[in-house]
Amino acid sequence: MNPNPTQEQLWFLPLGGTGEIGMNLNLYGHAGEWLMVDCGLTFNAPINPAFDKDERVTRHPLVSADPTFIEDRKDALQGIIITHAHEDHVGAIPYLWQRFKKPIYTTAFTAEVLKRKLSETDFAEEVPIVIVDHKARFWIGAFECEWLGITHSIPEPYGLVIRTPAGSVFHTGDWKIDQQPVVDSVMNVDHFKQLGNLDITAMVCDSTNALKSGFSISESQCEIGLYHYVNSAPKRVVVSCFGSNIARLITLARIAARTGRYMALYGRSLKNMLAVARRTGYWPDDCQVIDHRHTGYLPKHEVLAVATGSQGEPKAALARMAKQNHPQVDLDAGDRVIFSTIVIPGNEEAVNNLVLRLEAMHVEVIQAQDSALPIHASGHPNEEELKLMYHWVQPKIAIPTHGEQEHLERHAQIAKEMKIHSQLLGRNGDLYQIAPQTMVKRGFVDAKRIAIKQPRPQERRDTRKTDKRKGNKDRDHSKLNDQQMNSW
Repeated sequence: MNPNPTQEQLWFLPLGGTGEIGMNLNLYGHAGEWLMVDCGLTFNAPINPAFDKDERVTRHPLVSADPTFIEDRKDALQGIIITHAHEDHVGAIPYLWQRFKKPIYTTAFTAEVLKRKLSETDFAEEVPIVIVDHKARFWIGAFECEWLGITHSIPEPYGLVIRTPAGSVFHTGDWKIDQQPVVDSVMNVDHFKQLGNLDITAMVCDSTNALKSGFSISESQCEIGLYHYVNSAPKRVVVSCFGSNIARLITLARIAARTGRYMALYGRSLKNMLAVARRTGYWPDDCQVIDHRHTGYLPKHEVLAVATGSQGEPKAALARMAKQNHPQVDLDAGDRVIFSTIVIPGNEEAVNNLVLRLEAMHVEVIQAQDSALPIHASGHPNEEELKLMYHWVQPKIAIPTHGEQEHLERHAQIAKEMKIHSQLLGRNGDLYQIAPQTMVKRGFVDAKRIAIKQPRPQERRDTRKTDKRKGNKDRDHSKLNDQQMNSW
């Protein structure tokens, strides 16, 4: 089979993120050209995914999809789109971008997150970042791309409509339907209903929660459970959540104020995300965060600490607290630790070991899966949300992605129940031919993983110096010019 698509062909080729959760790297091919959508990482993983559950094999801190296939065709690669700022979608860019050296298209919030990551490299000033916004529509090589605002668990997530003369795709990215999001606007369903009139050839869609019935709960509902557990705690409270969930941090800040506590952040990713949220206007002025070094001077019942490490990461703030070697927080019997997250598949043993260590210190532990009240909301669609999206968009072909095999299979079944004509199931490295014929070519690419080498601390660039470089801010936040942008 010709390794390059013709004028009549539209291809989808996942190198990462299909048959697994995380490490997304997707390629679209048409007329001899390629478009990359997302470039992410997975964490604490082996190189061979067959051994993901085997604790005896070597696990690497950072792992990405092997980009060799598109690196060998980088002259045909027209650009890189990042749908949102989660690590499994953007995290590999600082390590892989020099292999491609192509423009990056993303939103202002994601660009700010990416800029901070790139500031630790020697090539930050070389990376062209084009800022896009809701309903932006323009050509990237042979691909006409339109951004549609959607709802997820981080600011500014976007789905993509990718049009070519051969066919069109709606690439959902990560999404859910949330009628009461804490940040961002409510998803405008009319925009997705309009796609149903546009003869969309295929929908490439998130499968993470395809096994869950009903609808996912709103992010705003987490305040009910979190307020209860914080307000009823007699001593110090530590909450561990995903650092990128700005909405959860805002909720916790408001709960701290209501319960007479002071909130402090422990962990680099939390502090970085707070800075990004402030810079991009997502952090409310009334949400106060104190210096983390000051909590030791406060009565314990006035402390609400938010810490990284909800997945049992050994070097994260919560693990250090559990080992009693954190420089600012010494957990005591009677303190309460709240896991305001799910356990990502593969992290079960690490989280369980962390919980056992905390309980051995007589620290009370509350986990989301055991809580009668909501303390975590997923950012992905349950079964009924998937059905609604298929009802609105009406694609000819369903391509489940972003999930393990059982998630993909259930997603395909849901699409079939919604009378979608074709459901294509595959894995990383399989080539999905969307047009003119519908088929999956198994093992088109040997989809491998690679371990990412992290720079030593002394090799990291000084972020403050990078931020002061002349023109850095203007370059990263430049808007599309009139020639690039077509009106809707």
